[in-house]
Amino acid sequence: MQELTHWINGKHVKGTTGRFTDVYNPATGEVQAKVPLASVAELDAAVADAARAQVGWGATNPQRRARVMMKFAALINENMDKLAEAVSREHGKTLPDARGDVQRGLEVVEVCMGAPALLKGEYMNDGGPGIDLFSMRQPLGVVAGITPFNFPAMIPLWKMAPALASGNAMILKPSERCPSTSLLLAELLQQAGLPDGVLQVVNGDKEVVDAILDHEVIQAVGFVGSTLIAQYIYGRAASNGKRAQCFGGAKNHMIIMPDADMDKAADALVGAGFGAAGERCMAISVAVPVGDKTADALIERLVPRIEKLKVGPYTAGEDVDYGPLITKASQDRVKGLITSGVNQGATLVTDGRDFSIQGYENGFFVGPTLFDNVTPEMDIYKEEIFGPVLSQVRAKTYEDALKLTMDNPYGNGTAIFTADGDTARDFASRVNVGMVGINFPIPVPLSYFSFGGWKKSAFGDLNQYGPDAFRFYTKTKTVTARWFSGIKEGGEFAFKAMD
Repeated sequence: MQELTHWINGKHVKGTTGRFTDVYNPATGEVQAKVPLASVAELDAAVADAARAQVGWGATNPQRRARVMMKFAALINENMDKLAEAVSREHGKTLPDARGDVQRGLEVVEVCMGAPALLKGEYMNDGGPGIDLFSMRQPLGVVAGITPFNFPAMIPLWKMAPALASGNAMILKPSERCPSTSLLLAELLQQAGLPDGVLQVVNGDKEVVDAILDHEVIQAVGFVGSTLIAQYIYGRAASNGKRAQCFGGAKNHMIIMPDADMDKAADALVGAGFGAAGERCMAISVAVPVGDKTADALIERLVPRIEKLKVGPYTAGEDVDYGPLITKASQDRVKGLITSGVNQGATLVTDGRDFSIQGYENGFFVGPTLFDNVTPEMDIYKEEIFGPVLSQVRAKTYEDALKLTMDNPYGNGTAIFTADGDTARDFASRVNVGMVGINFPIPVPLSYFSFGGWKKSAFGDLNQYGPDAFRFYTKTKTVTARWFSGIKEGGEFAFKAMD
């Protein structure tokens, strides 16, 4: 059985605590590796090394840091299949989905190639009598990223790329369920020219997370996970004077208007509801058709599409639609919520609880499940299921559908399918959700915008990647200058090459 490592000062380092946690193959239920859990002392040593390495990295000019990002992006492209296989092996995603996981992280790295432009300050000549004012963006120092299991490549890249391009050192604590991808990315960054110690990958559990939140050297924390933990991390980090951007759970609604193209809406719901086994914070888990005629037409189209879905291990081929859930506990929880939906009166249209694959009977699979006539009082509506379960809540009017979305405590993503521009514009303007799709089911912004939800889906003032990331990972210093001396003599007549 493979024993995984930490990544410290540019090397794979075995844990010293003797504490490990199992990494499962979700398709078979077998333990495939063990990952070490760091102690507070190990974290302290990693942070001290990172702080020393950050001094030189932070003094490196932004263009040279951007060149590391350029090489890093090229290496990610060259190793796309290797990274995707690592994602699939530990998470269970299909290979096409795993490549998409890597690709969406790579796009953030590509934006970070433009870090010099994003790190520019401001200047005003003669802001006062003989006074000039200018600002500069400087790195925070050592920052931390705590990332989830459901996107083992994308979200670590969302954290590390802008943090490193801004001149910080980073302590990355990936999910202990899917640690290998982060270790591979650390190797590629070293090959790209990142100095040793600037990125430290420390595996651990709550003990290490709390130590990160309390460590006086760590200046900022980025987190993605459940709302309960996001709120905890945000509160504890803030009480210790740290910056924090913490992204939590979701319950994303898609409104289907009577004038929508029903076939396109059904295709969108199947992909957005069941892709990655529903283990996406931007998954559509609630369909809200307006009017019974719309709801009936949607169900009529959804059922045959759902019945055609191919569920299996990633090794079964490129045409697999989705794979297993991450753990047995996740599988049991999702099945329990399906049962609660039945007990609380929802109409179970397709039932995935007894789904099984020959040869993979111990895998953590749940078949695609569709409910109709779900109401807001039911547990399957109130909770983020994080599984392949789509709930249909019928709305009488557009205003009822909008109110349902707005009254939900989560505000990560939402979508509307309609042929009417006025309805779409009204929805986009009024809905209290951070990311909105119009005839687009999963509205994750492209990497030169910023990603972030509202309400209980996000805690903190700044979003992930894009311009907000560079604001989050830097502090602004403003200088007011006045000079009393004249111009010095002498000049240079050749351009000096930039180091």
